[in-house]
Amino acid sequence: MTIKDVSKKFDLSQDTLRYYERIGLIPTVNRSKSGIRDYTEEDCRWVEFIKCMRISGLPIEVLIEYVTLFQQGDTTVKARKELLIEQRRHLKEKMEDMKKTLARLDHKIEGYEQIVTPKESKLKKNKK
Repeated sequence: MTIKDVSKKFDLSQDTLRYYERIGLIPTVNRSKSGIRDYTEEDCRWVEFIKCMRISGLPIEVLIEYVTLFQQGDTTVKARKELLIEQRRHLKEKMEDMKKTLARLDHKIEGYEQIVTPKESKLKKNKK
């Protein structure tokens, strides 16, 4: 699969894919004889994983560490698991903060609805 195809499939720019490969977020992608990147299904799974983790807010540095550990083999399974557990904990904390923020926004909007809606109703009545 070409970089153009992968870019479309995962809605990431080609520059982002090249960057992810350059910094080690995606293991080195094989190239055709003409030098064009040739993404395998395994490469695409990495792209999908990294995109998901980035959307969730995991730092690039943590993901680079994870990929590096993965490439070192089975001796790093425990370290990889611990890294993911720690990131899961951070994500849960972030989600709780976001829930609180959402509740606060809902409360504020509700307050404005009580102010705005009666005024809008009066304006509509006056136009009739």
